[in-house]
Amino acid sequence: MTVKALFALALLLQVYSASCQEAAGRPVNGQDFALFAHRQDSLFVKAYEQRDTRRYDSLLRGFLEYYDLLPAQERKVYAHDLYEAYYNFCCTWSLLNNRPRALEYLEKSIKAGFYNYAHLNSDPDLENIRGERRFGELTSPLRATGDYLYILKKAAAYDPEDKRALPAFTYLPASDPALAALRKTYRLDSIAGTGNDVSKVLNLLHWVHNLVPHDGNSENPVIKNAMSLIGVCQRDSRGLNCRGLATVLNECYLSMGFPSRFVTCLPKDSLQVDPDCHVINMVYLAGLKKWVWIDPTNDAYIMNKKGELLSIEEVRDRIIRDRPLIVNPDANWNHRSSTLKEDYLYRYMAKNLYMLQCPVNSDFDTETLGKGKVYAYIQLLPLDYFRQGPDKTERKYPQDNGVQVTYRTNDPGKFWAVPN
Repeated sequence: MTVKALFALALLLQVYSASCQEAAGRPVNGQDFALFAHRQDSLFVKAYEQRDTRRYDSLLRGFLEYYDLLPAQERKVYAHDLYEAYYNFCCTWSLLNNRPRALEYLEKSIKAGFYNYAHLNSDPDLENIRGERRFGELTSPLRATGDYLYILKKAAAYDPEDKRALPAFTYLPASDPALAALRKTYRLDSIAGTGNDVSKVLNLLHWVHNLVPHDGNSENPVIKNAMSLIGVCQRDSRGLNCRGLATVLNECYLSMGFPSRFVTCLPKDSLQVDPDCHVINMVYLAGLKKWVWIDPTNDAYIMNKKGELLSIEEVRDRIIRDRPLIVNPDANWNHRSSTLKEDYLYRYMAKNLYMLQCPVNSDFDTETLGKGKVYAYIQLLPLDYFRQGPDKTERKYPQDNGVQVTYRTNDPGKFWAVPN
């Protein structure tokens, strides 16, 4: 069970009572319910910690009364609050070794939408019921949607003979005025240092990671280039999400003459319930004749047992084939927690390495909205993916006459093509 920060209990009881009274007298909207559900979750946590099943049951009945007042579409949006409430009640009963009640609420949670197979099979709260036949019956169907290693291993196959036409990837040269200004403003030559290319790439990674914190809960600023993003973060004492950090680092690498792309790593998400993804960088090192994995959110790079840097392609393949991987020991999130291999690679990135997407043009200001601008991407799909087409899609932005074009391929050779 995930324990969230607790509000003062007396205040929450007052809010809970008032919210239910308000819900009974007028239509419920999602914003009201979101606030109610967040506060209610803290009460659920308190009842769970105290193993107070009577209190939990009372809270759950109140939650359901409010939830059932939502319009059908809003209930879908907040279904995760419902299945988490059921799941945590399952945990409470399991810890009390009441197997029938625990399995009853596990079934309710799964029917409401809980699908995290890996968590079900590792959560210590469920030890008392994991050996039950009914547990297996309930959880086995979730493997195809919630066992991320299993899903990724089924996605190993590509098609190197895919003949769909794709544009060539391009990389803005370091002589570009905007990149030259970025290099000069932040003295990137000094930050990169005078060592070999590996040390320069890693020095720039560490600099961006230390300069701008990761903030996954906020939208990035409207102007999306390194100069502007760094400036806004320093002025407003704020951070960027993973896409913003990868954008900043990508332009720093380009300014130093390293071909680089930011890569959106995406889950299979056959249930259409997982909006999460992760964005990292791939940097080409001519001396090694290869791309390497660089993640500014976690200050992370990946190695084999010999200490050699690995590419995103190699890491994905090694996860699938159970080959050794090493995360640099100083990898971390915002200097608050270490980034450890089991959680980072075999859970989080195993989920998000299912399919991959890059901008066609690795540029300065790649994703800042502009009048008549074309935003082109190439997406690498495994043959296992349930939606292979269309080969090319266009999404128009009427407000500024822009268009996003996405090309799809099963050919890894074209996606990982080395720079000219």
